[in-house]
Amino acid sequence: MAKANMRPDKVEMPAQDPKVRARNFDEVTYGYTEEMAVEEASRCLQCKHRPCVEGCPVNVQIPEFIHLITEGDFEGAYQKILETNVLPAVCGRVCPQETQCESRCVRGIKHEPVGIGRLERFVADYHRAHSNPVAAKVESNGHKVAVIGSGPSGLSCAGDLSKLGYEVVIFESLQTGGGVLSYGIPEFRLPKSIVKEEIKQLELDGVKLETNMVVGRILSIDELLHDYGFEAVYVASGAGLPKFLGIAGENGVGVYSANEYLTRTNLMKAYDDNYDTPIRKSKNVAVIGGGNVAMDAARTALRLGAENVYIVYRRSFAEMPARQEEVHHAQEEGIQFLNLNNPVEINLDEHGEVVGMTLIRMELGEPDSSGRRRPEPIPGSQHDIEVDTVIVSLGTDPNPLIKATTPGLDVTNWGGIIVNDEGKTSRDAVYAGGDAVTGAATVISAMGAGKVAAASIDRYIMSKEAEAEAEAN
Repeated sequence: MAKANMRPDKVEMPAQDPKVRARNFDEVTYGYTEEMAVEEASRCLQCKHRPCVEGCPVNVQIPEFIHLITEGDFEGAYQKILETNVLPAVCGRVCPQETQCESRCVRGIKHEPVGIGRLERFVADYHRAHSNPVAAKVESNGHKVAVIGSGPSGLSCAGDLSKLGYEVVIFESLQTGGGVLSYGIPEFRLPKSIVKEEIKQLELDGVKLETNMVVGRILSIDELLHDYGFEAVYVASGAGLPKFLGIAGENGVGVYSANEYLTRTNLMKAYDDNYDTPIRKSKNVAVIGGGNVAMDAARTALRLGAENVYIVYRRSFAEMPARQEEVHHAQEEGIQFLNLNNPVEINLDEHGEVVGMTLIRMELGEPDSSGRRRPEPIPGSQHDIEVDTVIVSLGTDPNPLIKATTPGLDVTNWGGIIVNDEGKTSRDAVYAGGDAVTGAATVISAMGAGKVAAASIDRYIMSKEAEAEAEAN
């Protein structure tokens, strides 16, 4: 094996100039060239104990695909990733590698870890540029499974079951597949053409996608199991129910949940002047929250023409849950961070429209149950900021529709579907995973849950088949 490149830092990935990209929806970063990818891949030490693989929720064989890059076998590297991950181009862009695979990288002990995510994106993009979609040749096993929701968890489960020969039908409530990948993550972070191509490959492999199908309204889970011939159902309906603060003025004109704001922009194409999408294109925008979705909403507002965009977050940068890369990009683009501030009231004019927001300054006390220092208000520190749009990004809970229409399905007090370690719910033949179980989390953790459930569903159906054969004999 060739000697590893001991360069201490990652090969920098080219990106648009911040002042330019802040006014367009083109992808922020350009990705590696072949030469950059080989140089970065050669930083991998090819550790025998492979800690990076343990840090990946879908167990991508990381050292193997990186080694193939060093040999110039970029298509082979892609195929190696595809063995365990059905969405490489997506994961290479939006996974929080810094807290997962890259956090386990031995190179990261003293210097920067290997840029695993950047390399995954590179080989996925190389494959798209140099290959035509080809259907996987898998013999049908004669069994049918329904998947509710075409987000990352549903796609992951469907992809794995399809590889095993199952007839899989995904029921998606919206008019476009992809779930949060399509309606939530902005174009400048994840181009929708990539999402469409990843889904197209799954369809080519035999997965069927039925859009505009709201399970719980048009069909119920019981009907899928008893009337339509499905032997198991995987619920991957996500977490689309937004949380709000419960403060005065929150029902005013110009107040959005981040889900609504991003859906209008991404799915309804408010960023494209050829579409007449109803959305406020404002001068001064405040986004309440400090997660990745808050960063997405703030950076989107800037690109829709806002002059001033504020992130209002009640803790400091150290406690902010958003990826460091997203915070860094937001700062570069001119987003203004009002940390250690908390909203008290959204101020409305006589027509009920947003004209400002009253904040109170905070200080950090002792750690709370999350392990982060608890923010406490500073008496007498209230002050106003002038804004005409407020976007609330405080997280989301699962939509209660599935629970309300599925008797015997156990959920938590906040609506998350209760499952065991294999993704099985309290209902026979019904499995669940992703945000529908955990609440809003990462794309890759949702995909990991989909893989676990696919394996569990396969064991369940195969055991039923074995029992039926034994009885017949």
